[in-house]
Amino acid sequence: MAVYTQVSAEALAAFLARYDVGELISAKGIAEGVENSNYLVDTTRARFILTLYEKRVAADDLPFFMALLDHLAARGMAVPPAIKDRGGIEIQELAGRPACLIKFLTGVSVSHPTPAQAHAAARAMGEMHAAVSDFPLQRANSMGHTTWRPLLERMGRDMDTIRPGLYDRVDAALAAVEAAWPTDLPVCAIHADLFPDNVLMLGDAVTGLIDFYFACTDVRAYDVAVMHSSWTFDAHGRNHDAAVGAALLAGYTERFALSSAERVALPVLARGACVRFLLSRAWDWLHTPADALVMRKDPLAYLNRLDWYDAHPDAFA
Repeated sequence: MAVYTQVSAEALAAFLARYDVGELISAKGIAEGVENSNYLVDTTRARFILTLYEKRVAADDLPFFMALLDHLAARGMAVPPAIKDRGGIEIQELAGRPACLIKFLTGVSVSHPTPAQAHAAARAMGEMHAAVSDFPLQRANSMGHTTWRPLLERMGRDMDTIRPGLYDRVDAALAAVEAAWPTDLPVCAIHADLFPDNVLMLGDAVTGLIDFYFACTDVRAYDVAVMHSSWTFDAHGRNHDAAVGAALLAGYTERFALSSAERVALPVLARGACVRFLLSRAWDWLHTPADALVMRKDPLAYLNRLDWYDAHPDAFA
């Protein structure tokens, strides 16, 4: 979450008038994250999240995201569906951007997950994968493995301004991932970005899975690999917590079994996840506007993770 587009109180009040949600009391920009502009909105009736979708989220993809959230919510998953206005419309326009008013979920995201929290969150991912077995829509992964090399080439040697030699290191890692990428694993609708800050918790209980704006149809086990790469390391990617990793895999398989082929593929999927997030963070590091109210994330934290997976090919054994 972030704020790129500023919304005046007058424009927001007029926007809320389309809904049966009460009158505006306050709105505060949310600085965490990098994708969209987000505000915490309080009205005389309730609290909501207002999201304005920036350029990385294509307006044509929003119906997929909204349908997926509605599908999961209908099956009892703790996700934040969009609120419909008085005309039954979910996707609006505000300040020249597509926008949605979204249900607010209680809970906090954890900075240092415990094994119990990782177990619960991964079990929730397994429940999500079970719940989408009959979800009919599909969306290609806009940050899937075929997009990584074009993104690398667009940045080129500018990556070396982040760290000398970074371009060559990532180029070699990507070539290895491309050569080993699996092509015959099960696919489904996946979250593709289930970091700790996209899971809300109270204690060890999951109260919400949020930020589905990279959701897509892709390799199911890749979702597990993304989660492993984001939950089992510290923020700098230097320290790996094996107990969190074991609890995560146990929690997921408690609800949704991994096949032997999926387990064999997890190391390359995890290295691919490291390349993917290293590249997108590097792009944001090089191109985020100086005046944006946004926290840039260190791409080198994923280089450290990549180094760890390279050194521990048996991490998922």
